[in-house]
Amino acid sequence: MARELLRRDDQHLIPVYARYPVVMERGEGCHVFDVDGRRYLDMMAGLGVNALGHGHPRMMAAMIDQAAKMVHVSPQYSNPWPGKLAEQLCALSGMAGVFFSTGGSEAVEGALKLARTHGRQRGGAQKHELVALRGSYHGRTFGSLSVTGQDKYSIDFGPGLPGVRFVDRDDVAGLRAVVSERTCAILIEPVLGEGGVKICSREFLETARALSDEQGALLIFDEIQCGLGRLGRWFAFETSGVRPDVLILGKPLGGGIPLSALLVTESLFHSFGVAKHGSTLGGTPLACRLGMEFLAVMEEEGVLARVQASGERMRERLEALAKQYDEVVEVRGEGLMFGMEMTVPARPLVEDALRRGVMLNCVQGNVLRFLPPLILTEAQVDEGLDVLEAVMADHFSPAVSTRTKIAVGA
Repeated sequence: MARELLRRDDQHLIPVYARYPVVMERGEGCHVFDVDGRRYLDMMAGLGVNALGHGHPRMMAAMIDQAAKMVHVSPQYSNPWPGKLAEQLCALSGMAGVFFSTGGSEAVEGALKLARTHGRQRGGAQKHELVALRGSYHGRTFGSLSVTGQDKYSIDFGPGLPGVRFVDRDDVAGLRAVVSERTCAILIEPVLGEGGVKICSREFLETARALSDEQGALLIFDEIQCGLGRLGRWFAFETSGVRPDVLILGKPLGGGIPLSALLVTESLFHSFGVAKHGSTLGGTPLACRLGMEFLAVMEEEGVLARVQASGERMRERLEALAKQYDEVVEVRGEGLMFGMEMTVPARPLVEDALRRGVMLNCVQGNVLRFLPPLILTEAQVDEGLDVLEAVMADHFSPAVSTRTKIAVGA
């Protein structure tokens, strides 16, 4: 059956994804099943979206109940759920206001517009420059692509937005050199996800905060991938003590239904102005109802503590594998967000693991990225990494080096 469905896809779907030769049909918890009945442990959670796994009973019940009442209404009319969800997100984050849109890229676009209008209000048209990080990833729309620090995504579509300056992660001197009175915003992923799971240092984030304050620019944190429990806490910025002016959230928020959030401080609450921004399908009754249920499940089922426990088990297993093979450069990450950098292409390992019933993900060509559901148990960590260990044993020879490779991230 899979072969027939894949042939149809090849004929009718524009080929922008390097898809794997399987067709998934349903999911249950941390496992998915293909149309031929084979079961797979999901260690990528739909690229971080399926944080509560597949078919969570509370999410399904909320979806069915809300779908029977109202799926969509024009954002010009109120409904009970966006305000409730915004209130909860503000309580958790310490921010003051929320704008809902569909996906992460759209939320980034909103953040860029907000930065530009705020800059114009503070310093006129010349205050329009944006500072972003090399190696970052913020989306595939034109604006978000313009601030993504990877040429491979933008080279065929340029030139992008004018006035974008890039600096290396943790390059404090470089950051000081590019931020000026023309800067309207500094945009940072506290943990670069698609860039290989690389964590920004406290010093770098503190410097970004200080420079933003000095120059009247906004500090924007993109936590689309690393926020909402992924690191074993609600937000990545919590441990640094650095609070952004704008916080971008997405991926798991809508429980698989498109939903992202742009959170702002009180001083920015009225910066857009009426009719200056919008999203027809952003913050629908269905998506926001599911967002409320997602937050409730996270709290009431103690998911953050489970992430911490399973994350420590994953760290132990990945560090052990790193010591066994010279092909492993480094293990990075925390919570249930890890990257294992290799000296060789990672996709062959992903393909072999898939044949053995485990779904993995690779980024940057040579980094295995782990973004499993946040409900992953320690036993399931072992299930997945037992397979990876077997795959690596078939592909590599035992290490002859005595060098120590440790995980980066607390």
